[in-house]
Amino acid sequence: MSRLKVAMWAGLATVLFALAARAEPSMKPVVVASSAPVAPSAAGVVNLNDATTDELERLPGVGPAKAKAIVEHRRAHPFKKVDEITKVKGIGRKTFGKLRPYLTLAGPTTLKTEPKN
Repeated sequence: MSRLKVAMWAGLATVLFALAARAEPSMKPVVVASSAPVAPSAAGVVNLNDATTDELERLPGVGPAKAKAIVEHRRAHPFKKVDEITKVKGIGRKTFGKLRPYLTLAGPTTLKTEPKN
């Protein structure tokens, strides 16, 4: 490596360390929402693309009408990400937040009963 590159990297490292030292201790890290898989709940999960209406009804706040709407939606538009469930009528961001720990797109449905929240 040329001396110029070494000097540039050393300068950059010095600036980064100086900035890190000045950072306020009260600063909180930024959390970015992701559609990456979440660890399955101890109670189990429901596979959105394979679950029957009975299995979907085990989700908190999902009754027969919403379960039927989910099945009808996925027939036309199979889920690629779990947050796409918000495209189903009656399921908004707030409901999705409650359902998220129990939703998956991979593996079998393992949720046996409606979780107690």
